[in-house]
Amino acid sequence: MSDDLFPGFQSHWIDTQAGRIFARSKGDGPPLMLLHGFPQTHVMWHRIARELAETHRVVCMDLRGYGWSSVPNSDPEHETYSKRAMGRDVVAVMEALGHVRFAIAGHDRGARVAYRLALDEPGRVERLALLDILPTSYVWAQMKAGHVPAAHWGFLSQAYPKPEEEIGRDPIPYFEGLMKKWSGEGDLSAFDPRAMRAYRDGFNEPSRIHAFCEDYRAGATRDIEADEADLAAGKRIECPVQLIWSDFYLVSGTSGHEQHPLDIWRNTFAPGIKGEGVSSGHFVAEEAPGATLEALQEFLRG
Repeated sequence: MSDDLFPGFQSHWIDTQAGRIFARSKGDGPPLMLLHGFPQTHVMWHRIARELAETHRVVCMDLRGYGWSSVPNSDPEHETYSKRAMGRDVVAVMEALGHVRFAIAGHDRGARVAYRLALDEPGRVERLALLDILPTSYVWAQMKAGHVPAAHWGFLSQAYPKPEEEIGRDPIPYFEGLMKKWSGEGDLSAFDPRAMRAYRDGFNEPSRIHAFCEDYRAGATRDIEADEADLAAGKRIECPVQLIWSDFYLVSGTSGHEQHPLDIWRNTFAPGIKGEGVSSGHFVAEEAPGATLEALQEFLRG
């Protein structure tokens, strides 16, 4: 049971426009939202959430379409799974728990929700930690130019129902194959077996597979549009921003990115960003929890 991984945490089911969002919380300090990535759930934070809760009110939620949260119906324009829409869920959850302003740490897709929310509603986000991502519009531009290999972005964002049908024939090997590919060891040894059970429960279900694809379809459309509009308007993230990157994923020789990840962020949305790398695969909070926790704690102390 994933409950075993979050001893002492409260569980919450919070009603939002998207349906019910599942979250856990613990701690009495300044509020901190933790947002997971693909193809995972809030469980990815289990190795560092308890320590963060010693100094913060930690809230970790499942994004819409993921984990134990509701799967809202998709729409032809892919707005339902845009990062802007997911950001509204974050606000709804935090307000329901009594927090108007808060810090956010996000990994992968959750980090995309986090930076979009910081751009859309700067008054909400006090500090922003981004784990192992680059801006969505930047990555898509690099992919279209043939510079960056990110085959799953192109595959998952294809029109319905092609990816859903292909994945649906044998979903667990597909998603586990991605996790192995992105991990530093090339296998699943870094993941707690209880966490893997939670991830399998989340991605072995047709409606959630469709939600994942819609997440990536939104990334290829609505999210690019939002990024490009803000870049054109000169909009930048106003709060302190930290980037934690894995040496394996963002700065390896196979990533295709010629610029350093900090420079990419400085030239787009976060001119004042600071950060550090950790020796890890993509799943830094599980593969390198000590280094990730230390970096986050230092940043959150200000």
